Amino acid sequence: MTAPAAVVRFLDAVAARDLEAVMACFVEEPRYAVAVPHPPLVGVAVREMFDGLFQKAEKVRWDVVSATAADDRVWLERVDRFWFDGREVTIECAGVFELADGRIREVRDYVDMQTWRDRRGTA
Repeated sequence: MTAPAAVVRFLDAVAARDLEAVMACFVEEPRYAVAVPHPPLVGVAVREMFDGLFQKAEKVRWDVVSATAADDRVWLERVDRFWFDGREVTIECAGVFELADGRIREVRDYVDMQTWRDRRGTA
């Protein structure tokens, strides 16, 4: 994958469900738009979102399909995989990461939320 170290560390930390390692990848007051065009989460809300995710999902893996980077911006095409009660739920995602000083400043994920809701169902 052609992605800066900060993004690779982030993906590894998500897969490990390691909240502290995830947050170490971000700047002090990160912005994370989980599903554009919804407003982004900011600061401590990013931590709370990942904490809730890691409590609900017994396993998380975000597979990169393609990646490209220019300057401090990274584009990832992903298949995000989550396991709830032993059942895998996937969602296709395009994510834009903006970096500052080797850390993630902002993430904008583009997903079809209705597809996510339909697939997640009661999981």
